[in-house]
Amino acid sequence: MTALVTGANQGIGREIAAGLAARGMTVLLGARDPRRGEEAAEALRSTGGDVRVIQLDVTDGTSVKAAAQYVDGRFGVLDVLVNNAGILGDRAGQAPGTAELDVVRDVFETNVFGVISVTTAMIPLLIRSPAGRVVNVTSGLGSLTLMGDPAGPFAGRPASVAYVPSKTALNSLTVQYARELRAHGILVNAADPGPCATGFTSGVPGLTRTAAEGAAIAVHLATLPADGPTGGCFGDQGAVPW
Repeated sequence: MTALVTGANQGIGREIAAGLAARGMTVLLGARDPRRGEEAAEALRSTGGDVRVIQLDVTDGTSVKAAAQYVDGRFGVLDVLVNNAGILGDRAGQAPGTAELDVVRDVFETNVFGVISVTTAMIPLLIRSPAGRVVNVTSGLGSLTLMGDPAGPFAGRPASVAYVPSKTALNSLTVQYARELRAHGILVNAADPGPCATGFTSGVPGLTRTAAEGAAIAVHLATLPADGPTGGCFGDQGAVPW
């Protein structure tokens, strides 16, 4: 089986790649910078995994098209797509009262439009798989239910008009792709890794969960049986409310 993980040269993406490789998949480690991607892939190969680098910038249509052509020419099929690539963006430009549109656009370009671009390009390859799986790496912050609860877990978090809404949009995309691909037996779900101590969350105090722990839910959703769920959002504790 062949899996593609975007933004996989570090953090949770790298651990997702490691987890899928440990399950015997050929993993295409997507990275904007091939050098950094090769460093990560070499480390994962040292543990026995079949991990290969594929240059992929999800915001660059030419790069996405080339990646799809490579997968088609080399493997002819894609069994698992994990849309992990994402950015936080400049926090100072995300406050509702002083939002900078350029910051919002940059975040959505990667976290939303990049997912659409990559998924659309890979759908013909996923359809050829007998058990296609798509996993979108989201965040509990994107939950309207949790974020809108004044006594909820995110009550103390500052409001954001970029990163948080981008994950809400990603959740909605997950449902739409699940509807579109259900007839092909492709399961599409969103994975909430929860708060983890990674470079992505540097500066956030008190985080003790590792990237590997956060990656576990994405690996689980990428390897669901045929009767598994589709069109949902899941974390360590089960379903995450929309």
